[in-house]
Amino acid sequence: MKIGIIGGGPAGVCAGIVASRQGEVTLIEKNEKIGKKLYITGKGRCNLTNNKDISEFFDYVVRNPEFLYSAFYSFSNQALQDFIPVPFKVERGDRVFPKSDKSSDIISALEKMYLDQGGKLIKNTKVLEISQEEKFLVKTEKETYTFDRVILATGGKSYPTTGSTGDGYTFAKALGHTIVPLKGALVPILCKDSFIKDLEGLTLKHVSLRALGGQKLDFFGDLLFTREGISGPLALTMSSYINRWNKVQLEIDLKPSLDEQTLDKALLRDFSQAQNKEIQTVLKGRLPHKLVDIFLDKLELSPHKKVNEITKEEGRKILQKMKHFPLSYQGLDKLERGIITSGGVDIHEIDPSTMESKIRPGLYFCGEMLDLDALTGGYNLQIAFSTGYLAGENASK
Repeated sequence: MKIGIIGGGPAGVCAGIVASRQGEVTLIEKNEKIGKKLYITGKGRCNLTNNKDISEFFDYVVRNPEFLYSAFYSFSNQALQDFIPVPFKVERGDRVFPKSDKSSDIISALEKMYLDQGGKLIKNTKVLEISQEEKFLVKTEKETYTFDRVILATGGKSYPTTGSTGDGYTFAKALGHTIVPLKGALVPILCKDSFIKDLEGLTLKHVSLRALGGQKLDFFGDLLFTREGISGPLALTMSSYINRWNKVQLEIDLKPSLDEQTLDKALLRDFSQAQNKEIQTVLKGRLPHKLVDIFLDKLELSPHKKVNEITKEEGRKILQKMKHFPLSYQGLDKLERGIITSGGVDIHEIDPSTMESKIRPGLYFCGEMLDLDALTGGYNLQIAFSTGYLAGENASK
């Protein structure tokens, strides 16, 4: 059984290791080395997976979690840690990293496992076309290969400098598959507000980001202002949920740990203790200094106005703005700047228990090519490895 794998990312290499136990495997990678995108994950430390119980993983998958039932349970997070002969450690949020903090250790281990199994590795070779007559023909810049089965693992379209340029979607479409429109996921959010550039570099900790549109979403955590909008964990998470909404309203709850009644009492206490001080001075005790002038400008209040001159109505507006600080949504940043790609090969055309195409027998898919994406924390790499494992196991049967 001759098996061709297109793409040497985590999904493709995992598929190759498993498939080469029974079949004759050739892995074709366009880059000069495998796992190029893996090098940059977890800021170069490789957040391989998460240590939560595998049953909890589905809550962190944004698109089509039910499709992953067989994949996650066939090759779980614990199975993955046992699979790669590298010592691991668990950090905040149950994130799993190699003890060395080097993604290169993971890549080296995977490559060695693949080659030790007898797998053939062809680097620096771009696939131009895949067709099928009796067998699959994979045409590259250098020669054409013939395979009994093919596994497509070319990745998504984010981070194109790592080789993820969307080639696989072209191949899949030519072979009869539907491609769900691609969107950026885990990507910065752009805002129209003129004040945004003045807040660049400001981090808001322990706030809530709320979105209204397709539904109401509310996420708690940290948020970073950029020159063009917002980023950081909160914004990236939100982007994965709103990337297909037609209309989005965004607001920040600057004091999510206090309900309106409790915050009202706290503000009245602040005001009563500082009657002769300027309102900007008092608010600097509740808000980041960089935000205060912008906050007051949105309320059309002078920062120099004395607290004892603040009317009851103005006090109510201050309270409301703290709980509902609006941002003018412009859209998401470019797909290429997303950590992961949302959309891809329609999962309804794939057998979830084998990763084989329902349309074209002998063709398998795994990893980011599929219409699957998850939040940060090791979940996306687990998807890649789990689907890669199933594809490799079944393609070699």
